[in-house]
Amino acid sequence: MADRAGTILARHPDELTEAWARRVLAGRRPEVRVSRVEVLSIDVGTTTRVRLAVDHDGAGVPHRWFVKLPSASWKARWITTMPRLLQTEARFYRQVARALPVRCPSALAGQTRPGHGSTLVLEDVTESGAVAGVPGDTWTAEEAGLAVDELARLHAHLWGHPELDGVYRWLGGPVRRLEDALGCALAVPLMRRGLRLAGDAVPAALHAPGLRFARHRRRWMRFLADGPRTLVHHDVHPGNLFWRDGRPGLLDWHLVRIGEGIGDVAYFLASALRPETRRGHEQELLARYREGLLATGVSAPAPDALARRYRAHLVYPFEAMVLTLAVGGLMDLEANLELIRRTGIAAADHEAFAAGPDGTRL
Repeated sequence: MADRAGTILARHPDELTEAWARRVLAGRRPEVRVSRVEVLSIDVGTTTRVRLAVDHDGAGVPHRWFVKLPSASWKARWITTMPRLLQTEARFYRQVARALPVRCPSALAGQTRPGHGSTLVLEDVTESGAVAGVPGDTWTAEEAGLAVDELARLHAHLWGHPELDGVYRWLGGPVRRLEDALGCALAVPLMRRGLRLAGDAVPAALHAPGLRFARHRRRWMRFLADGPRTLVHHDVHPGNLFWRDGRPGLLDWHLVRIGEGIGDVAYFLASALRPETRRGHEQELLARYREGLLATGVSAPAPDALARRYRAHLVYPFEAMVLTLAVGGLMDLEANLELIRRTGIAAADHEAFAAGPDGTRL
């Protein structure tokens, strides 16, 4: 942690100056001289995301930076501050990211200070020719297969590993329990508001099951956590992936945690594929995921068991997208409605709300 004179903490894009950029590099490359910083874009959602062009003379240092600050939206700050999502992501890049077998951005610096928030500085993956996704993107079956391969690699890395209860214990610690408690406390009013705002994007038949799920959310979350444990991304929608050299990578790790890997697969297939594409290729993609786990030596669940857990996990992407709409300002509205439509159809296709713990069945 830098002292106050060397802090990189910022609350507003105006604070991202040449002097600030020099402080970012001071810890690793103090010899690098920064001559100019230009703000290229600002996007406000769960965080304020700023793309910068940084002129400097340091070989091997990116000239395009992606900076994450506390959200400029008060609603987003209210939702994300208590569960410390940005702080969690900064710790993920500091302690976990480098060892993972999947692509994610490199971190230049990150800092957290109680009462002052967090600032995370990443490489902008577009500098190296990557194409960053947006939430409304639609993936082909072939592209989805490559993403499923990456998820299998990610999940196999720490599948059932003793370190999940050791050095990675913090990923399921008090911060995540606080997040779950907050989610359960707000589930019913946010689900009700989101369903109303979504209108025709949600089939009428899903309204009652969605509200019943919200009322029993705590029990559902325990049920969805009752599977093989590993490191999961927990937010695998199209806007949180990127492409480079024909291979996908993962962005936005603020919800990273210990969980069940098939939940990531369910989230991805429900949100990234058109319903007709998902229906036509779902089984082969689930089989491909399982084969990817087996290829690494993981003792993967039997196909029927994996399919049952996949079905149950489809409730979460639907809830996540409806609640994103209810909070407002976290995602482009048109893309949010499209992802609500896709995830709702996936949940309806599999009668996902009937796959949960006793007391929440249709």
